[in-house]
Amino acid sequence: MLYRVEGIVIRSMDYGEGNKIITLLTKTNGKLGVMVRGAKKVKSRHASLAQPFTYGEFVFFRNKGLGNLNHGEILESHHLLREQLDLSAYAAYMAELTDKTLQEDESGELLFEQLKAGFMAMQEDKDPQIISHLYEMRILDAAGYSPEFEFCVNCSSEQGPFRLSPHAGGVLCTRCARNDAGAIPMSEGAYKLLRLFSRMDLRRLGAIQVKPETKKELKKMMRELMDVHIGIPLKSRAFLDQMDKFSLE
Repeated sequence: MLYRVEGIVIRSMDYGEGNKIITLLTKTNGKLGVMVRGAKKVKSRHASLAQPFTYGEFVFFRNKGLGNLNHGEILESHHLLREQLDLSAYAAYMAELTDKTLQEDESGELLFEQLKAGFMAMQEDKDPQIISHLYEMRILDAAGYSPEFEFCVNCSSEQGPFRLSPHAGGVLCTRCARNDAGAIPMSEGAYKLLRLFSRMDLRRLGAIQVKPETKKELKKMMRELMDVHIGIPLKSRAFLDQMDKFSLE
């Protein structure tokens, strides 16, 4: 059967001497694997379509299993995401996170739109760490683990200050937090941003500037949420941690 889909390359791996297998996050068909024959050859007309983060239209034949690329057109190469180390690291993290959490053929239209918007935002010089946290929230949503930030998840109190309880799946009031040793204190700024992240569509992201100390808080809290509810080890995240370590030295 012939398919024509809009997709983003979230993984690209060598196969044999001259081929590549790409994993696409598509707008209409979820996550798909496609063989791109000859993609490693210098004169291949499909080589650029097999590059990580490429957004394009892909035409391929597929019965069961892998598709075989017949034709394609690049709609946005996202070359900056491959050329700049920090952007490449964050884009790789978002792509790997998508690949590891979304099942084959599972509906992924919302994540497709959010990933597409996230990659464009990074190319527009918006903060890649903030973009990655927004995308993590969308991953939590898609997995059914949307955190509750409006009221205490234990007693429903709306009276702050709150602490974040990753295991409880949201915030706890001061009284309830006494019974959760893992509850994380939050500054007012970090709490407001988490509430914003929980409902923000990446397609509507404007200019946003966050203080370094607040970004450090956000990273800690989002890491805890992702570890508790997603819990998938990612090579790309380990590389991000190495980058942070070197930037502090």
